[in-house]
Amino acid sequence: DHLNISPILKLARILRQIKPDIVQTWMYHANFAGGIAARLAGNIPTIWGIHAARIDPDRMSWKTRATVHASTWLSPSLASRIVCCSLESFRYHLVLGFAAEKLLYIPNGFDTGRFQPNPHVSDDFRRELGLGPDTHLIGYVARYDPQKDHQTFLAAAAKFANLDPDAHFVLCGTDVTPDNRDLVDLISRHGLIDRCHLLGVREDMPRITASFDLATTASAYGEAFPLVIGEAMACGVPCVVTEVGDSALIIGETGLSVPPRNPDALAAGWNELISLPSARFEDLRHQARARIVENFPLHRTTRSYEEVYRSAIATAPA
Repeated sequence: DHLNISPILKLARILRQIKPDIVQTWMYHANFAGGIAARLAGNIPTIWGIHAARIDPDRMSWKTRATVHASTWLSPSLASRIVCCSLESFRYHLVLGFAAEKLLYIPNGFDTGRFQPNPHVSDDFRRELGLGPDTHLIGYVARYDPQKDHQTFLAAAAKFANLDPDAHFVLCGTDVTPDNRDLVDLISRHGLIDRCHLLGVREDMPRITASFDLATTASAYGEAFPLVIGEAMACGVPCVVTEVGDSALIIGETGLSVPPRNPDALAAGWNELISLPSARFEDLRHQARARIVENFPLHRTTRSYEEVYRSAIATAPA
């Protein structure tokens, strides 16, 4: 294995041709490569985007670890600004050694017009799944990946299924399909074949999300600011989340947070919310959406990035 610099040189040539006012990159490898290319192309201001809460050396290739260390060392010279999407990410990268004077926190924002409560889709979606209108739906939107810890989710689902005979579980995301034999085998071992619906990647997520009774995460590590939590809350769906990244901060008092890798706690959280009196549950639904509308609207995130771009351009070397 060796570092292939030809793509970086090619990107630098493209940047010299198109002469952008600014370069925006996302994630460690793109930040590092884009920062070098932008420097070679004529010191174009570069904004790095960091969407990882923290790194786990045991789960990273040596190339990724090397990229992170090199980015830490070169961040004062390659990055004009370094935007973290979560407070957890901001604090961690500050300690890691990224240029403190360039680190910023801009939380993700949500399109609350696209993701909004829609009581008319719920029965239709349940009919699509072959379920009755009173079926409780727990939704988990996540790609199949060790970080997302489907094993803990399904262990919790098995426990919750014993408490709630009407509960079904809707799973969406990359590789979350009946073709994934590892996932199907895991579901089978938990006795949940008739309770789990594997939908894969869908283009109608606002409709599906608005049909959930509860949304959840089961992530074990690595999350920064999960979009699926805010999207569910914008749809008026209360959430139970694992205490990873900014998940607990996003939900505030509108849901529950539990320790990661703890199926008992996750199932108990679902049961606590689904057992609330209907008036209290409806109040929680309204509070969830209001929290996103008030604290994480997309237009505020957009405006913050625009301010960062203007500042970076205005202070760029001549």
